[in-house]
Amino acid sequence: MRILVFSDIHGDIRALERLMDIEADYYFAAGDIVSWGRGLDAVGEILARRGRNVYVLPGNHETGDEILRMCGRHGLSPFHGRFIEAGGYHLAGFGYSTPTPFNTPGECSEDEMAAGLKVFSGLNPLALICHCPPLDTKLDLMHGTTHAGSRAVREFIDSNQPGYFFCGHIHEAHGVAVKLGRTRAWNTGKQGVLVDFDKIKS
Repeated sequence: MRILVFSDIHGDIRALERLMDIEADYYFAAGDIVSWGRGLDAVGEILARRGRNVYVLPGNHETGDEILRMCGRHGLSPFHGRFIEAGGYHLAGFGYSTPTPFNTPGECSEDEMAAGLKVFSGLNPLALICHCPPLDTKLDLMHGTTHAGSRAVREFIDSNQPGYFFCGHIHEAHGVAVKLGRTRAWNTGKQGVLVDFDKIKS
C-alpha cells in the first residue's frame, strides 16, 4: 500500500498537478490547499483526477464545512475527524491548527484538538495525519527559534505512539523528518511524502 501525503499547496496548481501524477493507492491533502478559503473549486478539479482515493483535511485556511462542500462537488473524501482501514493500518485524520496571529478560519483550541484526537486512541497500528505539527519538535520550528505546534498533538503522539505521523502548517519545517519515540514523523509540505507500507521497516 502506497500513500502520498502533502500539505500547504496554497493554490499552487502546478505543484498539485505534479502530485496527482504520482502513483499511489491513497492521497491525503493535509490542509491549506488554498489560502483564506479562496479557489477551492480550482484545486478540487485537479484532485478529482484521483477521485474518492483523495482524502482532504481542512488546514487553518479552510473550514470543515468548506472542505465538505468541495469534496461533495468533486467526488473526493472528507477526512477531518475520520479514519479508514487499509493495508492492515488505521489511517486517521484531524485538520485545523491551534490559534495563530492571523485569525485564519480553521483554528481551534488545544482542548478542541485534544478532544478530536481522543477518538483515535487505541487504534493500532495507526498512521495519523494532522495539519498541525506537535509542539517543541523540529516539525514545528519557525526561523530556527520559535515553536508553533500543538501541545495536544504532541501529547497524543507521546501517549499513543502511532507508527507514522504526517503534518504540515509550518512552512519553514517542510521536508523535515524525525522520530518521536517509536513514531516516524514528517512535515510533508507541498512536495509531499510518499510511503510504501509494503517496504518501509518499523
